[in-house]
Amino acid sequence: MTLETRQIDYGTQVIKYRLERRDRATLEITVEPDGLVRVTAPRTTAGEDIASRVRKRARWILAQQASFAGFRPLTPPRLYFPGETHLYLGRQYRIRVVPAETGEGAAKASGTPGVKMVRGFLEVRCVDFHDTAAIEKHVKEWYRRRAQVQLPSRLELNRQRFPEPHAVQPTSLRLQRMPTRWGSTSPAGSLVLNPDLIRAPMDCVDYVLTHELCHLLVPNHGRQFFDLQQLVMPDWEQRKQRLELIMA
Repeated sequence: MTLETRQIDYGTQVIKYRLERRDRATLEITVEPDGLVRVTAPRTTAGEDIASRVRKRARWILAQQASFAGFRPLTPPRLYFPGETHLYLGRQYRIRVVPAETGEGAAKASGTPGVKMVRGFLEVRCVDFHDTAAIEKHVKEWYRRRAQVQLPSRLELNRQRFPEPHAVQPTSLRLQRMPTRWGSTSPAGSLVLNPDLIRAPMDCVDYVLTHELCHLLVPNHGRQFFDLQQLVMPDWEQRKQRLELIMA
């Protein structure tokens, strides 16, 4: 197996691609979520022929790169102080801090530090107003706990979209914050989800989960993958666009 980095010109744009030669009969072009273009070609195919095939698929390649750009988390880092807003399942909640009880009145909280969702607020209890590090710690822990409950439940529901749900059962599921991805699926069937996905609307969460479940059957982003995604979720493009709009 040999790897080369090449590029073609397409109008005013340059498309770079990673060329991999193997003992195979056909040429395959795929676009990865990070925008990387992979071309797998027979060892004997001439470089000019490969470049010609890439150029013919250039419009599709650019469309896929644009599509995946919207699949990445774009929300800027949130601030953690009283009054700042944060999303949960697509709805805005404002941080409200209730400091620990000090004997100075009924507006204080007693008990252990934590977060409760109360009538449009994420109420952070038993921390100081100015302790932004503690506020951030407890809010992120709350999001992770909610993700641990909601995401596995939604994953199971979205498995039922497939004609054979038993064929799209991940070997494992874990949560891990990823700066550029909402989710990923390993060749062995292990599914990793970004816990910040719980901030998105539920229909967008379902889109990401369905996208990753499709990878259990089709590991790349070729035409077969998108045909499958269209079959099990015909409105995936609208969901993706909403994800881009709300989480941008």
